[in-house]
Amino acid sequence: MSPSALLPALAVFLLCCWPLALASVAETALSRVACGDDQVAVLDASDGLLNLSVNGVLVQDRVLACQKLRLYFGSGCLRCGEVSDGWRGAVKQYCGEGSESSQATSHQNVPRKLLRRPTENGSRNNSGPCGSLGLHENNQDNGDSSENDDHFLAMPGVILLCCGLMLPCFHAERKEASRHDTATIQRNAIESVSSYEVSMSSEKVPPTPHRIPPSPSRFAPSPQVARVGSVNLSIQQILRATQNFSPSFKLGEGGFGMVYRAVLPDGTVVAVKRAKKDQFAGPRDEFSNEVDLLAKIDHRNLVRLLGFTDKGNERIIITEYVPNGTLREHLDGQHGRVLDFNQRLEIAIDVAHALTYLHLYAEKTIIHRDVKSSNILLTDSYRAKVSDFGFARSGPSDTEKTHISTKVKGTAGYLDPEYLRTYQLTPKSDVFSFGILLVEILSARRPVELKRTPEERITIRWTFKKFNEGNMREILDPLLEDHVDDEVLEKLLSLAFQCAAPTRDDRPTMKEVGEQLWEIRKEYGKSIRKV
Repeated sequence: MSPSALLPALAVFLLCCWPLALASVAETALSRVACGDDQVAVLDASDGLLNLSVNGVLVQDRVLACQKLRLYFGSGCLRCGEVSDGWRGAVKQYCGEGSESSQATSHQNVPRKLLRRPTENGSRNNSGPCGSLGLHENNQDNGDSSENDDHFLAMPGVILLCCGLMLPCFHAERKEASRHDTATIQRNAIESVSSYEVSMSSEKVPPTPHRIPPSPSRFAPSPQVARVGSVNLSIQQILRATQNFSPSFKLGEGGFGMVYRAVLPDGTVVAVKRAKKDQFAGPRDEFSNEVDLLAKIDHRNLVRLLGFTDKGNERIIITEYVPNGTLREHLDGQHGRVLDFNQRLEIAIDVAHALTYLHLYAEKTIIHRDVKSSNILLTDSYRAKVSDFGFARSGPSDTEKTHISTKVKGTAGYLDPEYLRTYQLTPKSDVFSFGILLVEILSARRPVELKRTPEERITIRWTFKKFNEGNMREILDPLLEDHVDDEVLEKLLSLAFQCAAPTRDDRPTMKEVGEQLWEIRKEYGKSIRKV
């Protein structure tokens, strides 16, 4: 059939099908709101359901829709006591009881528009973002009559018939649109799974001397939550997120520069590391070095890189935010409570896991070079994460080489004396620093205490002297109230001295250190049960 003859036929079909299509698919916006960069709306579908639209795109996946609603309510963009009935209905529909599990399982192959709103009995105990504010009350039974069901099911059939007759004319356009929609749905599904893993993962309850929770699997990677490139911010957006690098947002200072807390438009909190201006000509290698190394690592005890900016006069690294300060701050008592012995032991194990991963399981051997208490960040449940890779270096690439020659970098008191003397860097340099850190964790003393007497200024020497004199308990932090078995304490101090041996050949590997710490942990658990 020629194109000129086809046009009248198309016009007839459009005239016949258009009213039915409008009756079945027309949707009215019940409420709209801007949440950060997202334009969010609740649409009223004529089938009695509600649709969630983000930036003009319908959210097809129930779990993803619920996650987005939780995000908008959690960030304060939507307030539970001020939202319209449309938002309340969307919360009940997407986040009602069973919507993420039983409904998703039993109706996983059914289009979302064929699902009815949850009944009163099925949504009383919803876990939506506003469940505690009464959004789950006064639900109505939305069962439809058989006449309405027949009409509802007939409309899509008529539309499909019309579209099927017109398909040959628009095959290429539909194929391209279908490909785009499929890619969008797959991307949304991946985001949904990642968001669900974040919400379902829970860190351990802070341990006490009388309850030792199980440690995570050794050297386990972190959940696939966010990787490099997942946060892309302009300089102006970073300035807004940090309130123009306000001192009130400052978290600390590292070798690379200042670290600030930043709040993104969606409510996510991140850490922003900004290069020092007075050293701006120098740290470009340090900046690119940290970005390159962080982009290649993935472990639950290492801080994750989320993004970076290197434009104009600004070099900025964006990492995950770890909320509970540094290990050094806790040893100094700045957070209002003293770390108990079991928490200190768990922190030591976490750091050993992180260094073992860097030395053995990363794409290339990575030597941190700046292991110290102020570079150990703690989560709310006192899990440790190693941060600040500004001084890190890749280890020897040739299997026959045992070291690399480089300028000495690090922090006084933690520096490997053999590295300091020979300029030869190996993973055993991190082992030495860990030995010093382990003594610091037990004693709460810094590696160098200049205000003390000459006999006590170098903490590792003072500790070794007390150990040989049989006065081990004088080494422990005087604020520590837990009972620690003498055998457990002796093994921990012996391990610290092995790590801090003057020559690298006498030091264990970090993998061996981690294994010994696990055995010590078991003995500590047995001693606690006896008490």
